[in-house]
Amino acid sequence: MNTILVSLNSKYIHSNLAIRYLSKYVSSMKRVDIYEFTINQSPEFIASEIYRLSPNLVGFSTYIWNLKETLGVCEILKLVKPDLKILLGGPEVSYDGEIIMEEYPFIDYIIYGEGEETFKEFLQKEPKGELEDIRGLIYREGDRIIKNPERDLIMDLNTIPFPYDEGSRGLENRIVYYESSRGCPFNCQYCLSSTIRGVRYLDLDRVKRDLSFLIDEKVKQVKFVDRTFNANKEHAMEILKFIKEKDPDNINFHFEITAHLIDQDFLDLLKDVKEGLFQFEIGVQSTNDETIDAIKRTTDFTQLSDVVRTIKSFKNIHLHLDLIAGLPYEGYDSFKESFNDVYNLRPEKLQLGFLKLLKGSGLRLNQAKHGYKYIDEPPYQVLESKYISYGDLLKLKDIEDLVEKYYNEGYFENALNYLIKEYYNSPFDFYEDFSSYWVSKAYHKIFHSRDKLYKILLEFVNYKEFKDEFFVEVLKFDYLLNNKNPKLNFNKDVNFRLNLHDLLKNEDLLDEYLYEFKDMPTKKLINRVVVEAFKFNILGAIGKDFEEKKQEESYILFLHRDGVISRGSVYDISRIVREMI
Repeated sequence: MNTILVSLNSKYIHSNLAIRYLSKYVSSMKRVDIYEFTINQSPEFIASEIYRLSPNLVGFSTYIWNLKETLGVCEILKLVKPDLKILLGGPEVSYDGEIIMEEYPFIDYIIYGEGEETFKEFLQKEPKGELEDIRGLIYREGDRIIKNPERDLIMDLNTIPFPYDEGSRGLENRIVYYESSRGCPFNCQYCLSSTIRGVRYLDLDRVKRDLSFLIDEKVKQVKFVDRTFNANKEHAMEILKFIKEKDPDNINFHFEITAHLIDQDFLDLLKDVKEGLFQFEIGVQSTNDETIDAIKRTTDFTQLSDVVRTIKSFKNIHLHLDLIAGLPYEGYDSFKESFNDVYNLRPEKLQLGFLKLLKGSGLRLNQAKHGYKYIDEPPYQVLESKYISYGDLLKLKDIEDLVEKYYNEGYFENALNYLIKEYYNSPFDFYEDFSSYWVSKAYHKIFHSRDKLYKILLEFVNYKEFKDEFFVEVLKFDYLLNNKNPKLNFNKDVNFRLNLHDLLKNEDLLDEYLYEFKDMPTKKLINRVVVEAFKFNILGAIGKDFEEKKQEESYILFLHRDGVISRGSVYDISRIVREMI
């Protein structure tokens, strides 16, 4: 029987961990190939590619972001190949698999819960029709849908083979998902992890071998899917120490952590980590105490803030802080406070999500209490509640769009900081004002290039009649800092005439700022460098958080290196330039 496993990922750069686990788990008894597509490809195309493979059984990994598209593919396959057996698994079909089987008659089987052992037993017994004893399986028998008892969790994760090996295809420059543990010690009411208590861990020697392989494969990012990576301090620190000592280039590691579990030992480990090697994602969700209690979060925002500020002071780790709009007892004004509290911590990314009532979650079971109205199909998006209206959630979506475009990319950092400090009472007030303008111009309806985003921000400032030449200089600084090949020439000093080739041959410049490139031919070095004149001492103003705006002509060199850090380095070369002109 030709069996394949398929995943529809959200993006091409992503890879699916689940189907790799299943394929490897049964590899000693049967070859099961895996195939990955994206939700942006049409169901007709995906179905045609699967059909060409002539499978007898095809299994799909399902999530809230791909169930609809996956079902579309399954329906086509069943129409053109009625004898094909279709199996679904994953979190999106584990809670109410019987209902899904009733609604979609083209689905033959569903595996619910952890899938490795069930899938292996299924492959052994399905050809013989012996389905009744397979725990974790839902199947059809005539007109009946039968749900077998659930399967116990795999307590020893080391029995599960490493999902990536020399046979893995195309991992270079991709995002790879990895887990060193399963389960979560917490009971958050919006999350499905709360339905399975306890945490199970891989042995550290196994984790180190696995990570060494991924580093050697030159993946772009290893994204740990551990629900709370630092639930076990010793386990987490040993992994971080190992990566730190390996000191790999052009790769980073993403972890979801809980701030209140971080102590001084943990912080000491992070102080001298190479910049860009680690990313930490911390779920704040809300700073409203009543909301935190309602969702059963274990959070101390004061302690969280101290931890975040300490890590930020190291200037080497990207921090992603998460908020969720639509939680119980959090109205528009309360969310504004949560937004400002988190924004003022200045994380590298502020991820603003919107509540989804996941099947089996505590909030979904208690939806009536909070007056939730939501779309009852993936991703189960909340539309409004007793605390926040649909219109206010729309406003927050507009704000989220601008936070993603302008703040999270980091390309406008100094311009935004200056605008908020100079003209607004809070970060939320700025984004609320900017989003109103954005929507009024119908900018939310179309795609914008990065260069266009700079133009729109300047357009907004002109619309507000701030008449601020210093802001334009700061915006120019951000543009040159974050664009290796700048095309815009706004506020360019037309009187600045300097031969860049001559400058890059200057011995003082090479010795003081470009020593690592001293042996590089000028014609190559020039592609990494931009030099621009400014009417103000921009670096001085940024260093003092814009408390001082000194009108003083300065010359800044922007240098762009290769690596995981995309922004350039900046140097004030005013003395050298003045000596040459």
